[in-house]
Amino acid sequence: MPNSYDVVVIGAGTGGYIAAIRASQLGKKVAVVEKQQSLGGTCLIWGCIPTKALLEHAHAFKIIQSASEWGVTLPYGAPAIDMRQVHARKDKVVSGLTKGLEFLFKKNKIDWIKGTARLAGEGRVHVFEGEKQTLDAGDIIVATGSSPRGIPGIEIDRKRIITSDAAIHLGEVPRSLVILGSGAVGVEFASIYRRFGSEVTIVELLPRLVPVEDEAISVELEKSFKKQGIRSLTGTKVTKATATGTGVDIEAQGPDGRSQQLAADILLVATGRGPVTTGLGAEALGVRMEKGYIQVDSMYRTSVPNIAAIGDVIALEGRVHPQLAHVSSAEGILVAERLAGRDVRPLNYDHVPSCTYCDPEIGSVGLTEAAARSRGFDVRVGSFPFGVLGRAKMAGETEGFVKVVADKRYDELLGVHMIGPRSTELVAEAVLALRLECTVEELIRTIHAHPTFSEAVGEAARATYGAAFHM
Repeated sequence: MPNSYDVVVIGAGTGGYIAAIRASQLGKKVAVVEKQQSLGGTCLIWGCIPTKALLEHAHAFKIIQSASEWGVTLPYGAPAIDMRQVHARKDKVVSGLTKGLEFLFKKNKIDWIKGTARLAGEGRVHVFEGEKQTLDAGDIIVATGSSPRGIPGIEIDRKRIITSDAAIHLGEVPRSLVILGSGAVGVEFASIYRRFGSEVTIVELLPRLVPVEDEAISVELEKSFKKQGIRSLTGTKVTKATATGTGVDIEAQGPDGRSQQLAADILLVATGRGPVTTGLGAEALGVRMEKGYIQVDSMYRTSVPNIAAIGDVIALEGRVHPQLAHVSSAEGILVAERLAGRDVRPLNYDHVPSCTYCDPEIGSVGLTEAAARSRGFDVRVGSFPFGVLGRAKMAGETEGFVKVVADKRYDELLGVHMIGPRSTELVAEAVLALRLECTVEELIRTIHAHPTFSEAVGEAARATYGAAFHM
């Protein structure tokens, strides 16, 4: 006799585990099927948490290297990176958080079924590896996430040609590293390993770094990377990569069509992620798919009744769906509340914050200047540099700026884009401002404490009227 649940969630990443907890809070009997040895999915085990832990180490190393400027004497010579200790601390952070999730599952009486799941039809989930069994489910939430995507013609050998899954575990700092792709993953690893001492080259097919960001952010990041010694080859396509005993030989075609040769100890392929749906059995049930993604409506319903899908695995009504942990969580909450009969509304993806933890950090929300103009807004923009702020000078972090995009007619705040110190934290104010339909005038009248980095947000708002005080 199959075990019966109100809700069965397939996948325990940031979408799946949050959906499970919220459904349990609302009185549902919940099970989660997860094949990994730990809860948390890509974000906690392979992505957000371990990479940001490495970035914190890189930031600390950066400060230590300028110790004399801070009046700190290092009695034993130049500082060095001990990768064994770096990984030990990173793994301790990850382990602590995964154990915390196990506690939350027990607290909320969620059954964790360790295995691989397949949709079996008629509200059933078949666990065919691990703890083999069949589950009856009133509703099913698919949250199987994504995995690193390769490039045709380039073989990932996990030694010399790797993805982010291997990059977080490198036992030694490579002397040279070529990174293919300048999205969040690419530029974050560029920051990590450049700080650790690698010679880093980024190869990007599109004309600029971090191409989803506002163009001004891309320009500033490339300028900063150049100063740090990170080489950026934009408008460039890798045509061939061959692993050797000592490294990787790479052929690339530049924007002028000319071929050039690159060589590195390691090639990191960071060209995006694809959906994990192989073996799920979705298509056999009639679930509508698009290039491996599960198609859903604004309430995350699939084409099959009582099956929902959230997170990186979905295609949302023809829109580009952001592959972000906090988006998956928000979608999981919405689905759990819908299944419990709560009144829910579709998410506004224009209000989703994007954070890139490279050095300097990037935080953004809302429309870029180009997107706002393409939608027909009469646009007004204002920018303010961090470098003139007292707090930035004290911290020795003076790169970057905050940019506000607004509508002239109604003074509507359309987007806020920032690059520089604490940007991944500062963007939260902008998210709330957009959520509350804040005008630029209201943002100007918001009192920002002094001395803080957040003063740049208020000053950027004032700059849209040409009235910033400190520039």
